[in-house]
Amino acid sequence: MVSHLNTNENSGNARIRMLTYLMFFMFAMTSDAVGVIIPELITTFDLSMSQASAFHYMPMLFIALSGLFLGFLADKLGRKTTILIGLLLFAAASFMFALGESFYYFLFLLALVGIAIGVFKTGALGLIGDISASSKQHSSTMNTVEGFFGVGAMVGPAIVSYLLVTGVSWKYLYFGAGVFCLVLCWLAYRAPYPQIKRTSTQEINLASTFRMMKNPYALGYSLAIGLYVATEVAIYVWMPTLLLNYEGNLVLVATYALTIFFTLRAIGRFLGGWILNRFSWQQVMFWFSLAISLCYLGAMLYGISAAVILLPLSGLFMSMIYPTLNSKGISCFPVEQHGSVAGVILFFTALSAALGPLLMGFVGDMFGHVKYGFYLATGFAFLLCFMAAYNLLRDPSGHLLTANVE
Repeated sequence: MVSHLNTNENSGNARIRMLTYLMFFMFAMTSDAVGVIIPELITTFDLSMSQASAFHYMPMLFIALSGLFLGFLADKLGRKTTILIGLLLFAAASFMFALGESFYYFLFLLALVGIAIGVFKTGALGLIGDISASSKQHSSTMNTVEGFFGVGAMVGPAIVSYLLVTGVSWKYLYFGAGVFCLVLCWLAYRAPYPQIKRTSTQEINLASTFRMMKNPYALGYSLAIGLYVATEVAIYVWMPTLLLNYEGNLVLVATYALTIFFTLRAIGRFLGGWILNRFSWQQVMFWFSLAISLCYLGAMLYGISAAVILLPLSGLFMSMIYPTLNSKGISCFPVEQHGSVAGVILFFTALSAALGPLLMGFVGDMFGHVKYGFYLATGFAFLLCFMAAYNLLRDPSGHLLTANVE
């Protein structure tokens, strides 16, 4: 009888994991296709680059706000209800792209998309904690989740490129995402969700999220993730500009540098679970963040000819940083607080994704070349490495991760 119950539980958890993987795939498919859509918007609406860049910043800003102000819903309403609300809002916003032709109308819809992503992502992140038996399994699942995100990041731009080449509007990407989202809603509704066992009588509301903002462990992991995100986003926002005028022997590599970066990042994330099962996560974070820092430093010291190789290569080392830090930051807290802490971390993640490229652009404009913005990103990478070194030597959150295994 016990064996039968365990089999049913494992089967249900497998379905939930696959549902979570598909949600992150869909999220990446739309969000990372923005870079391909922006040139089309500039032509259609006669926009400046600053105006068109709002297509990137708008959803990121509202993902941040949604994570901060609505992250507690995953703990208060439950994972299932929260995920369904987020997915339905995402589907509605996606279908509404077909109803208008105004740039500002699209920005409004992207704000709705950002809110929806913040809601269902915090629900999904909390759910991963519910079905993870240990901190190590949590990290392994998060790496697989981000692997699917990496695949979506490649599929989305490819779909938009194909649509534009064949003369079809980019808006059909969102129509397809809306249909996919309705399928996910049905799967989420039918999936069995584990019950959250509360160990605290503390009321769950927006105030509890703001209390979480004062927690040194939540803030420490959020800072580390913010530094990582600023380092990563530098690649896919500004690397194409950095390599634009490259005329050396590796022109083909420069042309597909971003695709190589995304491919290496996705491969590394699928390998994440295997690596983390063989080495301590503290060691992996330090050595991989050091490798990222050296890739950036080499690119800055030896110029564009080195950047063509080293910047895409950094994707392999970036692969496990975000999902592992995210997992450990959430695992520091009891299961019934996972939605709130995921919302806090998501706030800093999305805020960094929006502000990092903006600061790089500002520095690049100030000194007259985009490479100066990469000097700033190199600084972000080394700060992350210093934090990873401190974590390796002192392991400040080790007692919390051990205490919240059960």
